[in-house]
Amino acid sequence: MAHTFEELVAKQRAADEAHTRVRHLQDAYGPPARAKWSAQQTATWETARRAWRDLARDVRIAVSEYARAEGVPRHEVEDRVQRALRREEEGEADAPDA
Repeated sequence: MAHTFEELVAKQRAADEAHTRVRHLQDAYGPPARAKWSAQQTATWETARRAWRDLARDVRIAVSEYARAEGVPRHEVEDRVQRALRREEEGEADAPDA
């Protein structure tokens, strides 16, 4: 499947947001070894963690396919995606980094 650079950025953004959600839940619930989580808390955290894991896997696959199609090393594509996300956070232009 062909991916555009903008799709890669969107996929990474979604994975980052899912990771933030997992960290937020863990902070809110406390460490599971110290505070017994309810069944609902455990299910919520596990669902969020699976979503993050699945999104992160999708990003890795898409970045690998994009890098292969463009003939560039994967780490360069990953770096470009991270720079694009930082620019978005800083409110700069959305143009892909060359």
